[in-house]
Order: sequence, then C-alpha cells, then structure tokens
Amino acid sequence: MDMLDGLLDGPRARSAFLLRSIMSPPWSIRIEDESPLTVVTPIDGWAWIVPPDGDAIRLVPGDIAVATGGGHYTVADHPDTEPSVIVYPGQRCTSAADGRSLVDEWNLGIRTWGEHADGATVLLTASYERAGEVSRALLAALPALLAVRREEWDSPLVSLIAHESNRDGPGQRAMLDRLLDGLVIAVLRTWFGRQRDKAPAWYRAQGDPVVGKALRLLQHAPEHPWTVAALAKEVGVSRAVLARRFSDLVGEPPMAYLTGWRLALAADLVCQPDLTLETVARQVGYATAFALSAAFKRERGISPQQHRQLAAAAS
Repeated sequence: MDMLDGLLDGPRARSAFLLRSIMSPPWSIRIEDESPLTVVTPIDGWAWIVPPDGDAIRLVPGDIAVATGGGHYTVADHPDTEPSVIVYPGQRCTSAADGRSLVDEWNLGIRTWGEHADGATVLLTASYERAGEVSRALLAALPALLAVRREEWDSPLVSLIAHESNRDGPGQRAMLDRLLDGLVIAVLRTWFGRQRDKAPAWYRAQGDPVVGKALRLLQHAPEHPWTVAALAKEVGVSRAVLARRFSDLVGEPPMAYLTGWRLALAADLVCQPDLTLETVARQVGYATAFALSAAFKRERGISPQQHRQLAAAAS
C-alpha cells in the first residue's frame, strides 16, 4: 500500500458530506467548515474559487478543484461578489446578512440545495469530515488549493457521482463514499503526475528502480521485521547504496521512514473500536502492545489510548 492507496485503504470517506448546489448570479458562498479535504466541480455553469492567498481559479464543467487543510475560501460566480452564505463546521449554513439558518429554507430535495431549482449553475461539492493519519501525510504534501482541468484527465466518476447524488436507497451513502474516494485518487494521481517536480519526495521516489521497490516493500509489508540489510538484499544493492540513495530521494533513512509509516497506520487503526492494541501492534510490525505504545508516545507525545479518545471526541 502506498500513500495514495492509504487514502482509500485506511482513512476512507465515511458518511462524507455531498451536495448539489443550484445557484443564480450573483452568488457567493464563504466556506469555513474546516473540512480536511473538499472536492468542488461545476456540473453546469461555472464557478470561481477564491483562496485567502493566491489567485482565484475559474472552473467550468469537467474541471475539478481540491481544497485541503481546513482553510477558509469562497466559491462564487465572480471573485468580487460578496458572500451571501457562510458554511460552518457540521455543514451549518447561514445567511451572511442576518445569520439565519438556510439549511431548511434552501432545501431542494435529496442532497440538493440552493435558492431556486432552475439556477444557472449546478455545483457538486463533496467533503471529507475527518482525515485519518495516513491521509494527513498525503494531504500535507498538497497545496491549500489545486485544480485539474478537464483536458488533463478523463474519468466518468463526476457524472456517476452527480447521477447517484440525488438518489436514495439501501447502501447509497456507502456507494457515494466509495465513488468519492475513487474520484479523489484519480484527481490527485493526475495532479502529481502533471507536476512531478512539485510532488512530494516519496511520490517521486516511487519511480526509482531501487528506492521505489524498497518503498513498496515497506508500504505493503510494514509488519515484516525489516532491517536495512534485509531491505538492501531484496532490492539487490548494498546497504550503503540503499541507505544513501533512499535518504537522498525520500529525505530520511529507510528505518526512519518505516517508523513513521508504521505509526501513521497505527494511529488510524487504533481508532477502530473492534481492534485491540495487541492486534494493531502485530499489523504494523511491533512485537507487543507495549512496544507500540512506547514508540507511539515517543514520536507523538501521547499514548495510543489517548489518541483513540481524542479521535472519538472529534468524530
């Protein structure tokens, strides 16, 4: 499992917020929901995304923007339009003018919201409510706002999500969550591939014949009792060559990377109530729960149990 796989296989979307917004100019929505990751794409019409710093980005159907880090931004028909709606955590929506709730007033049906049902712009928005530890490593490598243009990628997922978003039935929420995961992976893979010089070191290193193989071994089998010597033997080079090449391309030694990867996986796994600490320890390469706890507290300053409690309180 690599970092992109981790977004799907670990901290997957769980009851993600997904909404079709129907708007007519002039319109402007201030987003202050603190979501760790949000996808925005017009189905009809257009939209501008205005970050607090940097240039505004214009989106047309087929374009996709990804906002990360929980920062505040504005989505509008024009960068100069003053916000009339503010979205807060928990998807609480209020009028910017008088603070009244718009959740019921603007309800237009299943996962559909807006002033009028016949507005010129139909905007699809999907937000992850909480990032897991593995995805934090991935999201930390992304800018606060990125865009992928329709000519840069080809995927039926947006149309499929748009089609499924206004339907309801058994398993519908789970279906939308999985579709959203797939969409995010497709968009980020395209974005990283387009900007290899700006991609994180671990992503660029995946293409190296030696370090890429070593990374995949560590990522796919964190429970294995790896040493630099064992890893070097698997990839067919000396310990010295692997250590130097790995550090140059990834930015840290192999065993330091492995420790971070194991603890990131553990941080996500301990939040699953059906897994004991002993089970988590074995899955990520620690012989005992005590060994995992010691490493976890040394690196993160809190115990796995405290981390689980904090995550439960935040969910």
